[in-house]
Amino acid sequence: MPIKPHSVLGRLFHQGVLARWKAATAVTGQTRRGILRVQRHQARQLKSVLHEFCHRADDRLALPHIRSVNFPKPIGTDWSWRPAIWRLRLDQPGRAPVADRTWLDDDISIFHDCPHDEIAIRQVRNLGDDDIAPFRLSMEVFHFTGSYLSIVIDLPKESCHVLKKQHLLQLGAFIETETPIAISARLNIKNGPNTEQILLTLSHGSAMATVEFDLAYTQLNEKRAEKMWIDLMFETPQMNRITLRDLTLCRYPRAQI
Repeated sequence: MPIKPHSVLGRLFHQGVLARWKAATAVTGQTRRGILRVQRHQARQLKSVLHEFCHRADDRLALPHIRSVNFPKPIGTDWSWRPAIWRLRLDQPGRAPVADRTWLDDDISIFHDCPHDEIAIRQVRNLGDDDIAPFRLSMEVFHFTGSYLSIVIDLPKESCHVLKKQHLLQLGAFIETETPIAISARLNIKNGPNTEQILLTLSHGSAMATVEFDLAYTQLNEKRAEKMWIDLMFETPQMNRITLRDLTLCRYPRAQI
């Protein structure tokens, strides 16, 4: 039967272990080398286990919770989504350099035409009081001589289910930059042999910025909608750090007048 950490026995056991290692640390200068070698091996084993425990405990206790899909949604929303990179830990949280057509996960990829690949990407845990997404995506761009840099978000197939021209698609993005740059968002809808596109300017600053793609202004064939994706395009991104603290999407019908 495991000892409960908050019980009297649990506290006494912890104090005993702590006292043992404090005493061993105090006399390392006088400890025989053979014994010291064994203690070092034990300490390293303990350190590895404790480090992993703290890592997992931080994920459980820190807010917002991992896998969270909570965020404000307009009334009438019939589909909503936060991409996995903002709610789940990546197997490979950092990459440098980032080559053209690099996939960060199944939904997010990086496109650029800079020959130097001086771009670094890292997923970071969100711990701020005003954060509602579990993770953020930080992109550092150094010497950049290319003509374009974009993050491509592939929307799930469910986003096209019963898609109508009366729908609005809202993109919410909390983006911070070291120096101001122009950021555009382009919605692409593949329907049969055609691809409809809507391009909007995305403002950024100290709060979540939103843009609404109105499908009424497209030639969408509702019966053939099969795929949607969004290009986030960054102009003159060199020598800048771009942080996407959150990114969300909502689909809802336009209000009838």
